Amino acid sequence: MNQATTFHIPYHRFLRPDGEPEGELPPLADDAKTLHALYKNMVFTRLYDERAIAMQRTGQIGTFASSLGQEAIGAGVGHAMRPEDVIVPSFRENGALLFRKFRVRDLLLYWGGDERGMSNPDLGDDFPICVPISTHTTQAAGIAFAIKYRKQARVVVCLLGDGGTSKGDFYEAINLAGVWNLPLVFVVNNNQWAISVPRSLQSKSETLAQKAIAAGIPGIQIDGNDPIAVRHYVAEAIETARRGGGPTLIEAISYRLCHHTTADDATRYRSNEELEAHRKQDPVPRLKRFMASRQIWSDEQEAELIQQCKAEIEQEVRHYLDSEPPKPQSIFDSLYAELPGELHSQRQALLGEESDDE
Repeated sequence: MNQATTFHIPYHRFLRPDGEPEGELPPLADDAKTLHALYKNMVFTRLYDERAIAMQRTGQIGTFASSLGQEAIGAGVGHAMRPEDVIVPSFRENGALLFRKFRVRDLLLYWGGDERGMSNPDLGDDFPICVPISTHTTQAAGIAFAIKYRKQARVVVCLLGDGGTSKGDFYEAINLAGVWNLPLVFVVNNNQWAISVPRSLQSKSETLAQKAIAAGIPGIQIDGNDPIAVRHYVAEAIETARRGGGPTLIEAISYRLCHHTTADDATRYRSNEELEAHRKQDPVPRLKRFMASRQIWSDEQEAELIQQCKAEIEQEVRHYLDSEPPKPQSIFDSLYAELPGELHSQRQALLGEESDDE
């Protein structure tokens, strides 16, 4: 029997879970400024997540999705992108959004049910948080097509979870990306759980990266808890796309140390033994140990960083809590460029009710 083709999926890691190097390190591993930026982002993201969860539990925001244990993905992706690039996120990339100049006050507005949180004009062409699973992947392909059509040296980075790779939207998006050779990088956060469904029941594929093969594009696996690996390989894929080399699918292996969202109870479907085993893979202490071993991070710097992050977060929380509530008619404002007649009359009726109340 003849063999039609063969393929292999490379796996990359630079830091072991204990923070010790594995193999030859990339140049950024010697750049203290970059390592500090990645670490600060991960610590800030973790502290922001903790504060946001406390706010949800006390009714100050709605359902919230934490990125606990997955901070290296957001940090590495956000730091690798240029300002002119476009991020198309799902709902767990807090760190990447913070690098992209999303403000905590705006993120809290969004999770508090206020769409103004995703309408900051300073964000440029970056897309808002997408909660529906994988629907944003085809939007990312459309954006990348527009960029290529305009001959712009920009790249779209689309982030999604492992469960999203089982959706038809995802397959359509990677197929278009391959056929049209789009400047698009897909980063899959394989955190092993799609809400309560484990990775083993989501897909029969040995890896999620190999789904790229069907689209005719490169697919690689990286240790998503290694911030140096995430930063290096995402940047490499972005620059390949920027030079016209086409899209890449990156599967970042991580683990969701938190509940799926604050509306979930992971103890109903996940054992404590599994959870504790994966805590050893935590990306935050991993990078901290590496920097400490190279004498570019100290306990004093750690204490100062935590103090600064908490103070900044509290200032942003106060901005959110002091913000003026949205007007009721704002529910009509983001539906259409021009409201259809029926909705226009409803909006006018609502405005009339407000005038009567006054």
